[in-house]
Amino acid sequence: MTEDSATATSTKPQEEITDVVIRLAGDSGDGMQLTGTQFTAVSALAGNDLATLPDFPAEIRAPAGTLPGVSAFQVRISSEDISTPGDIADVLVAMNPAALRSELDKVRSGGMLIVNADGFGERDLEKAGYEKNPLGDGSLDDYQVVEVPMTDLTVTKVKELGVKGRDAERSKNFFALGLLCWMYSRNPDDLRAWIEDRFSSDELVKNANLTAFEVGWSFGETTELIPVTRVVAPMERPAGTYRNINGNTGLAWGIIAAAQLSGLPTFLGSYPITPASDILHELAKHPEAGIRTFQAEDEIAAAASAVGAAFGGDLAWTTTSGPGMALKAETIGLAISLELPLVIVDIQRGGPSTGLPTKTEQSDLHQAIFGRHGESPLPVIAASRPADTFECAIQAAEMAIRYRTPVVLLSDGYIANSSEPWCVPDVDTLPDLSTSFATEPNHTNADGTQEFWPYMRDPETLARPWAIPGTPGLEHRVGGIEKSDGSGEISYDPDNHQRMTDLRAAKVDGVAKGYPPTRITGDADDAEVLVVGWGSTWGAIAAAVERVRSDGAKVAHVHLRNLFPLPEDLGGILRRHRSVIVPELNMGQLAMMLRAEYLVDARSVSKVAGLPFTAAEVETEIRKRIGDTPTVTGGTR
Repeated sequence: MTEDSATATSTKPQEEITDVVIRLAGDSGDGMQLTGTQFTAVSALAGNDLATLPDFPAEIRAPAGTLPGVSAFQVRISSEDISTPGDIADVLVAMNPAALRSELDKVRSGGMLIVNADGFGERDLEKAGYEKNPLGDGSLDDYQVVEVPMTDLTVTKVKELGVKGRDAERSKNFFALGLLCWMYSRNPDDLRAWIEDRFSSDELVKNANLTAFEVGWSFGETTELIPVTRVVAPMERPAGTYRNINGNTGLAWGIIAAAQLSGLPTFLGSYPITPASDILHELAKHPEAGIRTFQAEDEIAAAASAVGAAFGGDLAWTTTSGPGMALKAETIGLAISLELPLVIVDIQRGGPSTGLPTKTEQSDLHQAIFGRHGESPLPVIAASRPADTFECAIQAAEMAIRYRTPVVLLSDGYIANSSEPWCVPDVDTLPDLSTSFATEPNHTNADGTQEFWPYMRDPETLARPWAIPGTPGLEHRVGGIEKSDGSGEISYDPDNHQRMTDLRAAKVDGVAKGYPPTRITGDADDAEVLVVGWGSTWGAIAAAVERVRSDGAKVAHVHLRNLFPLPEDLGGILRRHRSVIVPELNMGQLAMMLRAEYLVDARSVSKVAGLPFTAAEVETEIRKRIGDTPTVTGGTR
């Protein structure tokens, strides 16, 4: 450690704030996602509430310094309960002109711009489309501009360690991290420990990153450009153990928990696809928990392997995104015919076709509910935030096991990659997912002999028995061709097909009987507007509803986890309200369903831009419906 190493406190004056939104942007190779993730992690350790919005470039390797190659990460930290990563940033860290140009409109007027002045060379400006250097032409006069020679200061210091050439520049993101940690009074020891661990296998890289971090911190402490540090106090929370998780990690841990709660061997058949791949990566780390993972050669093989595992007695999962859902459709239909437990996880992204692989959307709802040939219903649920994914995974497993049916669990790219604090639940509060397999024949023939009929049904759930292949005396036939009710013999009889279709539909409809009463937040009894949402729109809707209610308007919010079958009490709730709006990251798929099912005037609020709603956007739509003149400004958090 150098003699000017960072300490946990600054000698400069401190200003206490309750909330700040920080956005980092640079080339996809500048480490902005890593920088943002680690600043988020130390903020979680500091006890702040937080929400993040990673914004990956759509191109894997766009030309350096160009607008398509900009990678951004937004984090909001607060001493109060928050539900969104912020509508607009207070601080932008821009590593080059392309980052500044791409992200400037996401910064409030009067906000702070911390720019890597070394990245604003003539060639860099040209690639970003600037005719003049914005740092000197007056175009940034509405902002607090802090020019920092990040590259030069970093290279000068790390070269003393023996790092040469372009390798010396690669640590400049740790300079930015050190500066941010100083600005917001983060504990530098937490970052040092992480750097020591993360780069332990390469001593030179580890020391370079540590040095860059220290230089960034020291720059903040010694420069006159930033006169104060800021302190965001810890949020008051219920007692418990908290972890900072993103949606894919929470979902993977939910799968592990479901394995333990069910006592079943658990299998994941998956083909890597953005933004779902991290679930496979995480589960592959945990064979000790009874998790077996299989990276298949394609989406069809992944789904087929999961169906085979379910037939063999495993709690089976397959993960994918929208294009993979299309490829899995026939196999999911087979699982519906087989009536076996299977959970299909769809991390939605922009479409159609390859679409926007790194951007978020909610456009797979109709595909999840209706996207198979024939009458093939299955339950569909959706997570609303990263901390919700754990519970949703357990619920999906419970439905699949109890009703012997495939279940679709929807998440999206925003939930998958964003993060927030999550309170680790008490294991004793989690549901018992244990089940039993058939071990004896269940039908007596007219001649008194006994045999196993695979489609005998539980009178309460209509679920069929689950028999592991190879169990003596339980030989049976299941498959994709229609089977006779009870016996499972192949049947082309019209009346039998009608009966089996009705039974499969009634079984799925019966899932709704186990739902808790639909929760209404806000003005449940006398709201002028009811906002209905699902999935990742939760945060923006919740914030928008509270803003409008704080002005005295009556607004209520219903957020649906169970999307098929819909809750039995939903129709009555919808009909009690004069105005119903449905914000969705699609062209109105849930709104269409509500209008068709309940004959109510549910108005769609659509956004298909690859980005989540801001609270301001939803707030504007609510105010329109209650007759207010929208007063939302760009500075509203």
